[in-house]
Amino acid sequence: MSPYAQAAGDPADRVVAFLNTLDVEDGIDDLESVASYAAWSGRDQTRTTLDQARRLRDQLRTRAAGEPPVDAVTIGVDVVLDDEVALRGDTVAAEIAIAVAQLSIEGRLGRVKICPADDCRWAFYDHSRNQSRQWCSMQVCGNRAKVRQHRERSAAPTHG
Repeated sequence: MSPYAQAAGDPADRVVAFLNTLDVEDGIDDLESVASYAAWSGRDQTRTTLDQARRLRDQLRTRAAGEPPVDAVTIGVDVVLDDEVALRGDTVAAEIAIAVAQLSIEGRLGRVKICPADDCRWAFYDHSRNQSRQWCSMQVCGNRAKVRQHRERSAAPTHG
């Protein structure tokens, strides 16, 4: 089963899995080539679908990091009206865009965040009650930041 298929269910899981196709720490990019994108998604891909996915991922990572958007990304999504109203897309990028729309409508898109550690930049979903979680892992990235801050304070000259 592909990593994308494993993230089925909550739209937040799909969005986070998509954002984490870029692993800054290990230098792995699942959208590096058409072949790697096909392996990650479990579907045939083309140069066009890869380029669309990269643009979408870049824009979503920028947004999740709390930075201003660079430019708009347009993804084709169909609105199907029959017994119910449904959104449908025929590419992985369209399915991710639908998941993003669902999160936005539910008021949960702001909970998708990027770890601020420069050597990490892992995407995560903030489950905290007040949406204040900052690090992907308090035990790893949060602890490193606290140790770094402590060292900086300890190294600062004291006036006396």
